[in-house]
Amino acid sequence: MNLSQNMNQMERWADTHHPIWLDFLRIGLGIFLFIKGVMFIQDTSALMAILRKSEFPWVSVGLAHYVAMVHLAGGAMIAMGLKTRAAILFQLPILIGAVFFVNPDRGFYSENTELWSSIIVLLLLVFFLIFGSGRFSVDHAIHRSEKDWLY
Repeated sequence: MNLSQNMNQMERWADTHHPIWLDFLRIGLGIFLFIKGVMFIQDTSALMAILRKSEFPWVSVGLAHYVAMVHLAGGAMIAMGLKTRAAILFQLPILIGAVFFVNPDRGFYSENTELWSSIIVLLLLVFFLIFGSGRFSVDHAIHRSEKDWLY
């Protein structure tokens, strides 16, 4: 079997073994990311301060705007279930950076709620990257309508 067939089989398996409550978890994750994007746009200086404290203090305003826009657009796409895996792929570098490079001196056992929320969001993104968007999603509706159109 080639990679495409394996991916199709994995996607079919994930669609048939995807409980509805996971759709609500995906929607909540998308809304959370969207709200974080709105917060970053409202207070770009706070985001820049966070980025300056990271291991890469040379980061630019462009990166801050990238983070805000990806959270806005990607969060909305994840909430709707529209091209979920692609939206997640744009989110992953941001969350990996948030977990491993922002405030690295605090460590995993601190009371830093931002770190813990970043870890949880990163794990959820990886989960939905593997399992997809589920039945209550635009992706599923498009896929279902394409099947109907073909037959």
